[in-house]
Amino acid sequence: MPSYPFHTTREDFRIPLPDGTELAARLWRPVSDEPVPVLLEYSADRLSDRTAAEDARRHPWYAGHGYAAVRVDTRGHGNSGGLPGEPGGEQELADGTAAVDWLARRPWSNGRVGLLGVGAAGTTALRLAARLPETVGAAVTACPEGGHRLGGAVLAADLHTRLTALVADAALPPDPRHLGDAWRPAWLARLESLEPPVDTWLAAGDTTVPVSVPVFAVAGWGDPSCSFVLRLLAESPTARALLGPWPHGLPETALPETLRWWDHWLRGVDTGALKEPALRSWISTRWTGDEAWPSPDVREIHYDLDGQLSTAGTASHDRYVHVRSPQHTGLNAGAYVPHGRPADQPPDQREEDGRSVCFDSQPLPEPIELLGAPTARLRLRPDAAPAQVVARLCAVGPDGTSTLLTRGVLAATDPDAEVELAACATTVPAGHRLRLALSSTYWPWVWPTADDTGYALDPSRSTLSLPVRHLAADVGAAPVTFATPALPDPLDIHLTEPLTARPEHVTIHDIGRHEWRSELSPATDGTRTHPDGLVRDEHTVTAYRILTDAPLSAQARTDRTVRLERLDLGWDVTVQTRTQLRCDAGHFLSTVQLRALEAGSVVFTREWQHRVPRKSTSK
Repeated sequence: MPSYPFHTTREDFRIPLPDGTELAARLWRPVSDEPVPVLLEYSADRLSDRTAAEDARRHPWYAGHGYAAVRVDTRGHGNSGGLPGEPGGEQELADGTAAVDWLARRPWSNGRVGLLGVGAAGTTALRLAARLPETVGAAVTACPEGGHRLGGAVLAADLHTRLTALVADAALPPDPRHLGDAWRPAWLARLESLEPPVDTWLAAGDTTVPVSVPVFAVAGWGDPSCSFVLRLLAESPTARALLGPWPHGLPETALPETLRWWDHWLRGVDTGALKEPALRSWISTRWTGDEAWPSPDVREIHYDLDGQLSTAGTASHDRYVHVRSPQHTGLNAGAYVPHGRPADQPPDQREEDGRSVCFDSQPLPEPIELLGAPTARLRLRPDAAPAQVVARLCAVGPDGTSTLLTRGVLAATDPDAEVELAACATTVPAGHRLRLALSSTYWPWVWPTADDTGYALDPSRSTLSLPVRHLAADVGAAPVTFATPALPDPLDIHLTEPLTARPEHVTIHDIGRHEWRSELSPATDGTRTHPDGLVRDEHTVTAYRILTDAPLSAQARTDRTVRLERLDLGWDVTVQTRTQLRCDAGHFLSTVQLRALEAGSVVFTREWQHRVPRKSTSK
């Protein structure tokens, strides 16, 4: 254990809620006679197993620097009491509000609270902070999750996968090591109460989160939260953001910066946190700083689609270029949420470009640096709307290699279509060409339209706007550097990988059937044995299929199995979940299946079917 300013202790306890329910909590705090600020991480991700390794790294580190770091499971998850509710719903927020109030009144607390969250919990942290501006002094959010759509189009790549994980995690039982014999009735009650939020998720629009306290936001370029983070930064004068070359999560590199943030806002210590640039970002090979966002060093450069960019496509007699793509366009998109695996990254885009209409620039005479969200403003033929418009921005090297820089999707309902591409930060070298590739589908990221006839656009009234950062913006600026945290040793968790590990990502083309299939397996697969004897074994497979010319053939399925064991207690439970999504001309059709086993015998099984009108998802 590294040496910290404070010795630390760890204890597990339960937080009482107004209705008598108790939430499971784990506390790391400094050995001190003085009360200290509280840092709360409030999440549905089971602190006793799923997040135990990450918790054991950052929370003792925070405690060693003078904070009471608390990790709390939401209602109906992990070892918390009650029944699971809607993620991020009113009950979860009310419980979180009560937990913050209870923690602020502990004798070891000085009444000041900071909120921390990753992913969905990062969004919840922001919402809780908005409810408690007098108690919550600051928040840190990492890769906060948004809604279940992209530019108004319904997500396919993320929705059913998250839904399967949500049902599986909510269906897992409490741990008898912590709850004793009460674990089983609590488990059966959880299983009976489950209701997958398919209708809500399919109908949900984009997420909006009010910012009422100072927020430090962290994300990795390529994560879908980047644009959300930049919007948050633009809206709040006390926000700061750090965007780097990381996968989804809270990187250890960022922990010293979060500590400076806590010290400034919760202790009143001048750590220089507000003297840092509003945005610190990794651009290709180096760290950069921008004093404000939007940055005065970034300006929009416009490329006309019939001028600086041009297409090899042939316009019709009435000047429009028609765009209609094969339904498997998008198979080389890479992971929607990158987790740091090689298969997460999109490969060479030449195959995708061949299925798209491309507008190319001349070779660049000098490098350009992009920072922000590009925008494609397209004039569609009036009879083309509504249409699904997909725009990809690529850098094409002298050898023809096409590298994806960013992309965006719009469910267009108006002839003047403005497609905002995801925020990016990259340098395009001199001699490379810029390529705007347009398609009418992007499977399996988004669901295809029921009748994909494509669309036609007028290049003479269409432009691509790029956020170009001045190449001399960093001249004279102080270098952006980060301290390296001395974290506790990793938790001694033994990982047993499958003997025959599945490939991360496989694509199969059945030429005879004109069918394309993709199969993905996450890095979390395997058996993990925790120091206290708990064994967690999990396996997940996600599959997609579509026929080349049949948008209604699209199907998505995720199978997930999680097994928990305690050999010393003779405890052995398994939860198996499957979610399948498909569509017809008027509806999205889902089937969610759940089986729960104890010692190999089925104790619960249920199937839910949902039929959600497409029109209810077009908000």
